[in-house]
Amino acid sequence: MKNRKVLIVGTGIAGTTLAYWLKRYGFEPTLVERAEQLRTGGYVIDFWGLGYDVAEKMQLIPALKQLALPFDGLKIVDEHGRQKGGFGPRAIRSMLGRRYLSILRSDLAKEIYGALRGEVRTLFGDTPTRLQQDEDGVLVEFRSGHTEPFDLVFGAGGLHSPIRNLLFGAESSFEKFLGYYAASFSVDDYPHQDPHVFVSYSTPGRQVTRYTLRDGRTVFLLVFAAREKLRISHANVQAQKQALKDEFAGVGWECPEMLRRLDDTTEIYFDAVSQIRMEKWSSNRSTLVGDACACPSLLAGQGSALAMAEAYVLAGELKLAGGDHKIAFAKYERALHPVIETKQRAAQKFAKSFTPKTQAGIFLRNQVTRLMRIPFVADLAMGNMFKDSLSLPHYESMNASA
Repeated sequence: MKNRKVLIVGTGIAGTTLAYWLKRYGFEPTLVERAEQLRTGGYVIDFWGLGYDVAEKMQLIPALKQLALPFDGLKIVDEHGRQKGGFGPRAIRSMLGRRYLSILRSDLAKEIYGALRGEVRTLFGDTPTRLQQDEDGVLVEFRSGHTEPFDLVFGAGGLHSPIRNLLFGAESSFEKFLGYYAASFSVDDYPHQDPHVFVSYSTPGRQVTRYTLRDGRTVFLLVFAAREKLRISHANVQAQKQALKDEFAGVGWECPEMLRRLDDTTEIYFDAVSQIRMEKWSSNRSTLVGDACACPSLLAGQGSALAMAEAYVLAGELKLAGGDHKIAFAKYERALHPVIETKQRAAQKFAKSFTPKTQAGIFLRNQVTRLMRIPFVADLAMGNMFKDSLSLPHYESMNASA
């Protein structure tokens, strides 16, 4: 087996899934994560399709079902809390059956990392600052000051991937901003609770949604339209909170109370709703995986599942190629590029209906959701989001070429 010693940058869903499969296929992965520990909190994701298939192969589904959030539907309300739209679980089940979960993104990542059983070396609180690639390998310089050689390097650092920046240049060259920002945070003892139901309220260009977790915490997702990207650092939590207060000032329903509770939290997700579009994902002995190269956007609802599928295919192709990265990287890109491009086009269209920018758009969205109890309407409204054009190969039973 060639190129056994590999570095995976990022302990998110793509990185840990890749580490799992590479370890299983006889490689020696090392994970590195710039945060001091696995990330917690975050937002609720919908999990289905190719990612569900990979999780099933990893025997994670029983544990994920234990962590899954009960879903009795989406309830869209007006400023007085009266229901104006929404749908029940039957609309989703008509398209996906029972192969669908709502789960905290951090819970999914934690379960995948746990599947490594402590057998993969992990470096927390560090990140690569320089890569030197040649025919023999990759010399990696880390922020901590140490230098180490690897055979291959994989960038799985998400939308703001440091490896992509090192290999291909500035993020702005590949980012397509979809005209929205999204933020998520959670609080304890929020007085308004609708168990097992996502409750959402919209005004033109703004939307807030809440969901009550099993432990009583309430998770909020706030989305707002923006003509251009904001100049707010990812580390400046106070500026992020102020931006939310400015955007949602004067918005009705429970928004004033949500904004007051915003001061109670020290952990917040806040980012542009963007896609990463790249013609090529690989450079010599390094390649990208997950949102680092193929982010469909948070509002697509399938980023985590697609990241798992990408990691599974990448590891499988490396196994089949006997570690030959040139063959494996090329086959990985050929298999996934068309799938990602289709998902990105569907996600771009969906973003406009997720948070409409006009009152007429909100009214139309609400009426469509009310009709989604009818299977063919649900399929027309969201079918393109749920359909996958790729069937996962069974790499586990295939023999490597070397």
